[in-house]
Amino acid sequence: MDHTTVAIVGGGPAGLLLSRLLHRAGTDCTVLERRDRAYVERRQRAGILEQSTVDALREAGAAERLDAEGLVHDGVELRWSGRSHRIDFPALTGGRRVWVYAQTEVVKDLIALHQAAGTAPRFEAEVHAVEGIDTGRPIVRYTHQGRERALSCDYVVGCDGSHGVALKAVPVGARRTYERVYPYSWLGITADVPPSCEELVYAHSPHGFALHSMRSPRVSRLYLQVPNGTDPEAWTDERIWDELDARFTLDGWTLDRGPITAKAVLPMRSSVTEPMRFGRLLLAGDAAHIVPPTGAKGLNLAVSDVVVLARALTHRQRTGGTELLDAYSGTCLRRVWRAEHFSYTMTTTLHTDPGQSAFDTRLQIAQLDRVADSPHAAAELALNYAGIPVFST
Repeated sequence: MDHTTVAIVGGGPAGLLLSRLLHRAGTDCTVLERRDRAYVERRQRAGILEQSTVDALREAGAAERLDAEGLVHDGVELRWSGRSHRIDFPALTGGRRVWVYAQTEVVKDLIALHQAAGTAPRFEAEVHAVEGIDTGRPIVRYTHQGRERALSCDYVVGCDGSHGVALKAVPVGARRTYERVYPYSWLGITADVPPSCEELVYAHSPHGFALHSMRSPRVSRLYLQVPNGTDPEAWTDERIWDELDARFTLDGWTLDRGPITAKAVLPMRSSVTEPMRFGRLLLAGDAAHIVPPTGAKGLNLAVSDVVVLARALTHRQRTGGTELLDAYSGTCLRRVWRAEHFSYTMTTTLHTDPGQSAFDTRLQIAQLDRVADSPHAAAELALNYAGIPVFST
């Protein structure tokens, strides 16, 4: 049976970054990823990196292409009731900002670094079970290259999502999950047309929510609020552009159209599982929490988890002390719940609930007016969006 200090289940950005940080600190670890490399590198996810995430990637030596190709954004624009207001991140947060750089590119960068260093994940390694998390020597059982294998370790880190094997290894009675499912989804499209704006636009309208984002100077990424269960193929390209036009409408502004190359419906939910540590098993990223994409927190929360965890595991390896590992769940959950609240507030302020009354709509408009008219409210939004330093909470 092979042995490693830290077994990481899941080779997405959380698992890859944790492995990179641990290897650089001299801590042995092994990443087990059930998909092949090509699949992992094309898996579409988030595209907004907050300041702390960029700082972490730089610290890991994984930001060369990000710094060369990422699109720096110093703010976002809010639109509602024919009004527009820009949130200036650096001015309101003491210099913090965000970057548009797709998660797929972060993953490619991390995999390339692991390949060069000889620490590549074991792709196509299907984990079946995580055993002994309440002992000093857990075991991860998996299939790789047609053979049943076992990997013993000192700690297991679950980075394999909310439906992954790691979370299932925790007895149901030992964990509690808090969840909210929203009564609407996003229809997301990618279009071969330069963005019609320099920064992201979040729009509240009688037609529902819309978001204008981008993947590059030549590729736009846009989203529409749609009912749950919507079939993306039921929306023609013309209908999508017409609806986006109606939701972004603003005097003197034009939405440029182009060929739509991809479209998909994204469900909206919030979820937190507590605690994030069970004996020798630690959860990170989507294995522990899900946020609606409105606040751009999903990937960024995963990165903050593994930054905290890498420090704790490295401290354990170097000193034998477990105080940082013992504090891991509480440290991360304070940040998680703050991000959940921010994402919930952004989501419920900007979207139209199917059962919403005129009173509810007026409350949303009042909140948006306050953000525009109050420097304190704008600063709160800016700080949460651009990202609070990992070790400040």
